Amino acid sequence: MHRFISFNRQILRAENALLSAVSAAALYGRGVFTTVAIHDSIAFLWEKHWSRLTENAQRVGIGLANFSEEATKNLLLEVIEKNKLRRARARLTFYDESAASVWQSNSKPKTNLLIQTADFREIKNNLSLTVSPFRVNTKSPLAGVKSCNYLENILTLEDARAKKFDEAVRLNERGEIVSACLANIFWKKNDTIYTPSLATGCLKGTTRDFILENFGVEERTADLSELKEADEIFLTSAGIGIVAASLER
Repeated sequence: MHRFISFNRQILRAENALLSAVSAAALYGRGVFTTVAIHDSIAFLWEKHWSRLTENAQRVGIGLANFSEEATKNLLLEVIEKNKLRRARARLTFYDESAASVWQSNSKPKTNLLIQTADFREIKNNLSLTVSPFRVNTKSPLAGVKSCNYLENILTLEDARAKKFDEAVRLNERGEIVSACLANIFWKKNDTIYTPSLATGCLKGTTRDFILENFGVEERTADLSELKEADEIFLTSAGIGIVAASLER
């Protein structure tokens, strides 16, 4: 992570940002985030990121009335300039920092914004994939939400890496392909590109949206056999871009 961040509209050193220990964010992970690719000091696909942030915030009950799109983007640009960045990634996180209602019902709503930046992760050309034993619950109220309840994704990724794989394919309770742990998934067969439909519980990724808008892609529900028979597989996210992958046979 880079030295300077933005927290509650102030530029600070990263170590000086403090989140209330009794907030709904700290106790329950009530928050939403997005990771934005920075190219030539510009936030790539910014409008898509903002649209998903506001939609996800509404779904988990976080108020953004005090954060306009323009003001939030300007805060991001301020951090980019302060850290002297041209190519990097930025994470914007909206936290519910009001006291958790289970413990203090008269707390006033309070939303805070953290913006942090870092270099892109080093990703090899062909990621090795296994199949995760942990299923995605399409009935969860967090299905399709990029929330701060991200530990399940991290534990799923750590499980794959403990087995000497780079990533893992996640299936839902119906056995349908959903995504990788930290990325959307696409596959190609006979010159047709496919990706899981949102009905599978997959995240509406911004890079996923960009590919759907610019290439002929069929959204579908499919089981693991389609990946095993695919001519090509690739993963996408703002943090890694578009990366080829191979499923264990």
